[in-house]
Amino acid sequence: MKKIVIITLLAVLGLIFNSCTKKEKIASETTNKIIQVNDKRISLELNAMQKQHQLKNMRNHLEAIQSITMLLSKEKYDIASRIAYEKLGSTTEMKLMCASFGNENFEEMGLDFHKSADKMSEVFKTKDKNKSLEALSITMNYCTQCHATFRQ
Repeated sequence: MKKIVIITLLAVLGLIFNSCTKKEKIASETTNKIIQVNDKRISLELNAMQKQHQLKNMRNHLEAIQSITMLLSKEKYDIASRIAYEKLGSTTEMKLMCASFGNENFEEMGLDFHKSADKMSEVFKTKDKNKSLEALSITMNYCTQCHATFRQ
């Protein structure tokens, strides 16, 4: 008798849990659809693989900015300059990546971002903290503009 009660109780708890999980999933999907409808940014129409690749690149850019900020605070301008050029500058890889999305405005904004990183790299070599921070701000402004204009 105890086994039947325990099995019945477990079955009921399983049904309750499953019902809650489905409701949460439906609520989450609904919220995501509402957000997408209200999101007026331009979609880049990326497939799942492209989205993951782009997210990785954006995170790498953010990590580079974080490193540069720390290096500037420690007045390590030469290292900050190298990171700015290698991780954010207009390398061949970055140019090809910007061109791969099929959106001319995105490509132009991306290339402008990378060119600003090249300039920022040069400004860091002057070892002028104020000019370096200004150059960093200009480059980060491209990040802000891009994220305000486009979405995956």
